[in-house]
Amino acid sequence: MNNRTFATVFASILMASCSSTKTSSNDLAIDLPIETSINLSNIHEDKAPVTINPGRFTTETVTYRLPKVIQGTYSVSNFGKYVDNFKAINYKGEEMTVTKLDDNSWSIAEAKDLDKVTYLVNDTYDIEEIGGIGKEEPFSPAGTNIEAENFVLNLHGFIGYFDSLKNNQYKLDVTAPADFVRTSALQTVNTTTSDDGKNMTTSYLAPRYFDITDNPMMYGNLDVEEFEVGDIKIVLSVYSPNKVHSAKSLKETIYTMMEAQKRYLGDINATPRYDIYVYLSAGEEDSPKGFGALEHHTSTVVVMPESMSAEALAESMTDVVSHEFFHIVTPLSVHSEDVHYFDYNNPTFSKHLWMYEGVTEYFATLFQVDQGLVDEEEFYNKIMGKIQQASRMNDAMSFTIMSENVLKAPYKDEYLNVYQKGTLIGMCIDILMREESDGNRGILSLMKELSNKYGKNKPFDDDKLIEEIVAMTYPVLGEFFNTHVVGDLPINYNDFFEKVGLEIGEGKVKANFILLDGAPIVSGDGQTGTIFFVESALKNSFWKEQGVQTNDVIKSINGTNLTLQNANQVLQEVFMWKPGKEIEVLLDRGGEEIVIKTITTQPYTIGNALVEKVDATDAQKALKEAWLKG
Repeated sequence: MNNRTFATVFASILMASCSSTKTSSNDLAIDLPIETSINLSNIHEDKAPVTINPGRFTTETVTYRLPKVIQGTYSVSNFGKYVDNFKAINYKGEEMTVTKLDDNSWSIAEAKDLDKVTYLVNDTYDIEEIGGIGKEEPFSPAGTNIEAENFVLNLHGFIGYFDSLKNNQYKLDVTAPADFVRTSALQTVNTTTSDDGKNMTTSYLAPRYFDITDNPMMYGNLDVEEFEVGDIKIVLSVYSPNKVHSAKSLKETIYTMMEAQKRYLGDINATPRYDIYVYLSAGEEDSPKGFGALEHHTSTVVVMPESMSAEALAESMTDVVSHEFFHIVTPLSVHSEDVHYFDYNNPTFSKHLWMYEGVTEYFATLFQVDQGLVDEEEFYNKIMGKIQQASRMNDAMSFTIMSENVLKAPYKDEYLNVYQKGTLIGMCIDILMREESDGNRGILSLMKELSNKYGKNKPFDDDKLIEEIVAMTYPVLGEFFNTHVVGDLPINYNDFFEKVGLEIGEGKVKANFILLDGAPIVSGDGQTGTIFFVESALKNSFWKEQGVQTNDVIKSINGTNLTLQNANQVLQEVFMWKPGKEIEVLLDRGGEEIVIKTITTQPYTIGNALVEKVDATDAQKALKEAWLKG
């Protein structure tokens, strides 16, 4: 999953289960697919009717659940909280006794008489607080949307499972207005149209519950582009409520990015089809607020602001979607038993988030310079950004212990470091392997070897992975893991940059319009409800040129009044500004109104930068070339 930074970086401004029963038995009299249905043509009060027909049970009591946690997210979502009017119906059409065990679980007695379960599902988008960050609510790309012209069907938010039937086949019928565009990678087995021609029911087949959770859908007034990248069919589905962007406008960006990824990955196993679902948030009160993406085996769901410029959206899509596509390497092809046998209501977590998210983010960063999508300076800036943001986290914490306990305090507050320090761990491993192999092996070749050894159907032993990696590579990696990944000693990154002829020094660094060294240049006053510039804003060349002063209150940005309530959304948009954008910012300076009306230019600051050493040796330069260009 990536990237919660958009939704969490301003959080400081705003601040002034029952275990699943594991059994190999099947509690049904006849082993038939579980029949499920979602009716999008019968929405009432923003809720979708769902029906689950499991077949005839042979046991006295069964438990039905919706996920508490889903794969790819490392936080609690509690999808059962969005279910209303849960009913169990017997074969006589009568309601049965149901006991709600927790937010996500319902126990049904006299289950031999159970015919079906019915309930209503409310969507998550319109009741989000801050996009699922820091709350027990779904991260937006994992959430659900129910509105007149668009349905985001992350199916784990609609369809649940009976404890003993997770490995049974599922048949899913989705009924929707006949004129809706619909996209899904699930196998379609039938399509029927109502007698009056107004509604269409599409029937899908899923081999097991995992495939329900792993195959999102999008229905409604959206546009779709299909194209080939090598031997992969790409299906790009875009919903832009105000038609600001389209699948056609994003097609070239996605094509260029994925073609480069394919070249970078080389002969690693891929998928014949990959779906990208893009929901562009209109920025309304009931719009999704958690920007980023969530990976699946053969698809990703992306949520971004619709107000982004075409250039900014293209850059964000490259960063975010490339990360999700690289998940086909890990954890999709290389993963532990915790991932392979995932328990949606009482999950355990692998020790190796440094690999699942960190190495994936490293690939998404490195491939861009490897394939010429960005220059070396831009790559260095991204790496320095990771170092600066990681320095604000707890750098003296075992990464493996944090990963294994990611839902618990104090570790859950360090989760975002998997995208920062996790990336840097991947970089250090890569440089060490390049050094030990005279530039011939790196972390990509290691992941290919692990993928060939395990693959998507064979999990590794979580406790033995590091030992295996060291055996497959070099003893120096064992020392690195024991000291900096299992151990809690902070990494001295200059030691690794020295190997490739680089060093951290002071220089002119590209900056962001709202962040400096990874921290906001604004703060909030809980008493007055205002947002104001802090002293660090004066170190930003753009705002200094505009005459901004410390404690200037930001009244509005481009016509939108700025408050503590909407700061997260508005400042995320500022975070994505690019040079050349027309802006108007209204300030209050001690009662005096100040208007900044200008076109943005690239901001800079003086700070730590990753630079080439003037006395770098030929050997260091050669190792750097092997590192950056493979």
